[in-house]
Amino acid sequence: MAQCVTRVELSVSCENLLDKDVGSKSDPLCVLLQDVGGDRWAELDRTERIKNCQKPEFSKKLVVDYYFEKVQKLKFGVYDIDNKSFDLNDDDYLGGIECTLGQVVSSSVFTRPLELKRGKPAGKGTITISAEEIKDARTVSLEVEARNLDKKVQCADHDSDGSHDLIGIFETNLTQLQKAGDSSPVEFECIHPEKKQKKKSYKNSGIIRIKSCKIERDYSFLDYVMGGCQINFTVGIDFTGSNGDPKSPDSLHYISPDGINEYLIAIWSVGSVVQDYDTDKLFPAFGFGAQVPPNWQVSHEFALNFNPSNPYCQGIQGIVDAYRQILPQVRLYGPTNFSPIINHVARFAAHSAQQGNASQYFILLIITDGEITDLDQTRQAIVNASKLPMSIIIVGVGEADFKAMEFLDGDNGVLKSLTGEPAARDIVQFVPFRQFKNAPREALSQMVLAEVPKQLVSYYKLQGWPPVKLPEVKKM
Repeated sequence: MAQCVTRVELSVSCENLLDKDVGSKSDPLCVLLQDVGGDRWAELDRTERIKNCQKPEFSKKLVVDYYFEKVQKLKFGVYDIDNKSFDLNDDDYLGGIECTLGQVVSSSVFTRPLELKRGKPAGKGTITISAEEIKDARTVSLEVEARNLDKKVQCADHDSDGSHDLIGIFETNLTQLQKAGDSSPVEFECIHPEKKQKKKSYKNSGIIRIKSCKIERDYSFLDYVMGGCQINFTVGIDFTGSNGDPKSPDSLHYISPDGINEYLIAIWSVGSVVQDYDTDKLFPAFGFGAQVPPNWQVSHEFALNFNPSNPYCQGIQGIVDAYRQILPQVRLYGPTNFSPIINHVARFAAHSAQQGNASQYFILLIITDGEITDLDQTRQAIVNASKLPMSIIIVGVGEADFKAMEFLDGDNGVLKSLTGEPAARDIVQFVPFRQFKNAPREALSQMVLAEVPKQLVSYYKLQGWPPVKLPEVKKM
């Protein structure tokens, strides 16, 4: 099935631009480029040129396709245009910025100082960008009844061979439909064109009564994100003995000479996308299945930084650093229990849900090498979590049999607890890392994160919660 592309339009304004013209102010234009890989940038769009202005508010909006599951690197460049050439190489550069589209859409207003090159400010110049999704999110909800319809035909007479029987038609518009209310329904005659033509005595084939007509807002993922919803990212890492001795090159925890392993690639791939949607960039990170100092008891929920009261790591790099530091300090053991860490994140999600608004959503990334030991408890934990603002991503590393993980994914039917309770939503996405060994690094995040927007929207829709900050409603 073709995926519907989400498009956003970016409004750009600048202040305190450098003055490059002699005897007059600069004539600025802003160009938008997107990283297409290999240190190459492609132009997506550009604004109009504004004459003699150091504080332009460009009226032409810049349009870009949006994908939550990708890190979309953008470059905004502001130029002083003094000729009619489309080529910008012969125009003065007034400054620019590099950022991601995720950073822009997750900020109500995104303002940055302009730079002539990395680390060199363009005077006091700044650029401000705001985003808006291009869509009409309104849906019309009608309550309809009919009376005195022609006999022998049912309103829902849809024959399997496509030979549906027409009762009649009527034409109207939304303005007329909106006149319908609880105490004053709007009625329309249902007319069959052929019968009307053949019979002079023909009046109608029944009456259609519109009892109510409501225009409702169908909120999107970007409505929630732009409306202030923060996405909280937590990582759980498998430290069970089946991973092998981290000092051995055969171990899944062995860090290669170029500084990576499958665990680190998964953390970077998923984390680099999600981090743009969390303002403070503080991410809790846990391990499970290891014996930890000082008592060497097996733990299925230990903080990677050994600070249980403050398990937060600063940015994705902070998670990576904590993982590297803890590897030689724990003893890999077992078993492989998921439920403690799922329940840990679920407690935070439950506390957030009690606030009764769409301000916090939680993503748990579990990276594991093998078969789960506490399957029944994990099933119950997932069913419980499906009623909360939470999604779970499981990445399987190594060559193990991951049948249980595929079962938890729920793609082949609704996941149920041991007692038969079904999950309220499908919140688990599992992928084996081996499918992405030879793929670009971003392919993993695109696969595991593609469902998150739908999962987030489905939760808030289930609760009936609009975005914290409602989007502006455009006039019809």
